[in-house]
Amino acid sequence: MAKQKTAATVAALIQPVFEDVELELVDVTFTKERNGWYLRIFIDKPGGVDIEDCQNVSREIELILDETDPIPQSYILEVSSPGIERPLKKPADYDRFSGSLANITTYAPLEGKKNFRGRLIGLRGSDVVLAVNGSEIIIPFEQVAGAHLEVEF
Repeated sequence: MAKQKTAATVAALIQPVFEDVELELVDVTFTKERNGWYLRIFIDKPGGVDIEDCQNVSREIELILDETDPIPQSYILEVSSPGIERPLKKPADYDRFSGSLANITTYAPLEGKKNFRGRLIGLRGSDVVLAVNGSEIIIPFEQVAGAHLEVEF
């Protein structure tokens, strides 16, 4: 739980970096791995991000984190694209990526299942709508435990 709180604190601190620019803060994770702690910042923009975007954002974030020092232990900062199987985090993501193939996992079973794979239709009110085998599956947004796009070949 402390990892999620740290990620949320960092996200709030760095959010101003993304105001008035075309870049979007997609996600922040803070995880312990074999080699130590990693603070990962995922960014995106229409057409995708490049290495220069990542470097510029990294420099700005480093200044903020050095000044506020919200993480007591040492860590490695990584700034990157969310990748082609990017997570769907915000309600707006579901409309933005309408028509894309997606995987959605729910906290509790819906229709006896917790994992759904289908074509994203978008949001209807506060529900995510997914087309699965010719039927619409309605998933309350607050029940989404995780969601990401899936690559199509």
